[in-house]
Amino acid sequence: MESGGVAVADTAVIVEGVRKAYGGTPALDGLDLAFARGTVHGVLGPNGAGKTTLVRILSTLLRPDAGRIEVAGHDVVAEAREVRRRIGLLGQHAALDEQLGGRQNLEMFGRLYHLGARHARVRAGVLLERFGLTDTGRKPVRAYSGGMRRRLDLAASLIRDPDVLFLDEPTTGLDPRGRAEVWASVRSLVGGGTTVLLTTQYLEEADQLADRISVVASGRVIADGTADELKAATGGDRIDVVLRDAGQLGAAVALLPLPKSEVTVDPDRRLISAPVTDRMAALSGVVRALEEACVEAEDIALRRPTLDEVFLHLTADRAEEAAWAPTR
Repeated sequence: MESGGVAVADTAVIVEGVRKAYGGTPALDGLDLAFARGTVHGVLGPNGAGKTTLVRILSTLLRPDAGRIEVAGHDVVAEAREVRRRIGLLGQHAALDEQLGGRQNLEMFGRLYHLGARHARVRAGVLLERFGLTDTGRKPVRAYSGGMRRRLDLAASLIRDPDVLFLDEPTTGLDPRGRAEVWASVRSLVGGGTTVLLTTQYLEEADQLADRISVVASGRVIADGTADELKAATGGDRIDVVLRDAGQLGAAVALLPLPKSEVTVDPDRRLISAPVTDRMAALSGVVRALEEACVEAEDIALRRPTLDEVFLHLTADRAEEAAWAPTR
């Protein structure tokens, strides 16, 4: 048997037809999701898509209104205690004591999870070493950098060595160095066999970490695949051309060897953007056309689609259907 394309025996999480509403407003509206053991599954979507509600249900903090959910082979409603024994959770906000040091925080979490004093000390030492925090001594958490704090929070979520780890937007608010530190830690965890569900607003983060990605909008999965498959759905790579003179935008659009129906123009930024299939051919063609026409470019760059572009592309057909749907 399979669930969501994943063999049931290899499935860490199964979500079928899950619904949850707040005051009559649906947060999850028949959500279906499944992902395999020993992988990172990304759930990608904007604020309000239902990502945090999903994590709260999966971690037994919230009951669904309808649907079936299994985590590590156990029903989250009927077997909530068994589920809690097998999961770890890193929420959007740190759950650390700012006055205590890293080791003190981890030992405190160990005791809260009913580990003996010796076991808690040993486990704290293992996790501090794993996350590169052994040299912090008794320095209070309030003096940690954002990346260090998040790594310690991640370590605390692993105090019981869970089978499945839920990461709810783990790098929101971090600078690039802090994000890179958290990403490296997550890769290390998965390399050691931990299964991870990652919710994020950032395509780059899902691209860096996730083996497979589900795009969520209005409480439903609207697309599912690898990062490359989702990007291909938006036309693959894009080329951005920034001109020195905004007055030449119209002429440049006419002469550039780009699909005219898919070119977008931003006059304020002097920007021309379009999807491309052959990166290098498109780049050389654009450079050659600009040089021959004596149109000066300030910058030319190839890039992958942004979250906005992926999301807008994936929801464009739905928006059009809604606009033409008869009133009921």
